[in-house]
Amino acid sequence: MTETSPKDFRTSALQAIRIERQAIEALEERIDDEFIKACEVIMQCKGRVVVTGMGKSGHIGNKIAATLASTGTPAFFVHPGEASHGDLGMITSQDVVIAISNSGNTSEVVTILPLIKRMGAPLISMTGNASSTLAKEAVANLDVSVQTEACPLGLAPTSSTTATLVMGDALAVALLGARGFSAEEFAFSHPGGSLGRRLLLHVSDIMHVGDRIPRVQEGTPLSGALLEISRKGLGMTTVLDARGKLTGVFTDGDLRRTLDKNLDVHTTPIEDVMTRNGKTIEADHLAAEALNIMEEMKINALPVTNAQGELVGAINMHDLLRAGVI
Repeated sequence: MTETSPKDFRTSALQAIRIERQAIEALEERIDDEFIKACEVIMQCKGRVVVTGMGKSGHIGNKIAATLASTGTPAFFVHPGEASHGDLGMITSQDVVIAISNSGNTSEVVTILPLIKRMGAPLISMTGNASSTLAKEAVANLDVSVQTEACPLGLAPTSSTTATLVMGDALAVALLGARGFSAEEFAFSHPGGSLGRRLLLHVSDIMHVGDRIPRVQEGTPLSGALLEISRKGLGMTTVLDARGKLTGVFTDGDLRRTLDKNLDVHTTPIEDVMTRNGKTIEADHLAAEALNIMEEMKINALPVTNAQGELVGAINMHDLLRAGVI
């Protein structure tokens, strides 16, 4: 084994990146009629998109299927070897099959082509060989050929798998746009992740309600407001007038400013030191919106109102943290 210097590592890595970048750039001119045909076939599909591929192509196919499924195109992956031993039953005539093979002649994939054709499922190929068996049997072939692999031996699938992955992403994004797939629909596919929580969780899902809402009436001395803040533990209290209408809030920050004025906490009414016309949020808004308001205003809590402006709850930064919105 020859001695390798840090410079050699860097040179090899940069060369690999350049080769793979060139492979990606070459895809732009291949967003052609074949690509459009593939999109149209999938848009007309009444079943699901079944992705198959062997070896490294299979790994890429798994990711493409997952991306399609999470962006509005129901899809799953079937291993071509397993398909020949029973899993072919997972494919129906209502489905569309995307078969991936750089050579286009992978035996495990070619073996199941007659059966796919017999059941009437449209076949889309992703190959590096437009003259291959796979490409010729497909209703649309997506060209993912590369001039060279990033592997200096020209053996390990590198730039070819990258090109295939990017073409799969391009297909998924094109279909997403055609379907008008929304961020909320995306979130429904990702309810367990932080993105799903940010897009699906509403203020009403996590706000404090009823007796847990910190509130005092106008005329309450500052000392009484401090007790309410301490009891409810949200770092603030709302202030209501005689009719129960929200007129202000008093926060930890207001307290610090008040103490600087040397006011008597036992005689000073809360309305003299509260913040009037403070920020609020409605209960049906996303919790992520509450977070944005708090961060923008540099505050830690918000009163929650309904469409009529009536106080219905309260929420603070700790609630958002516990809910995973932050």
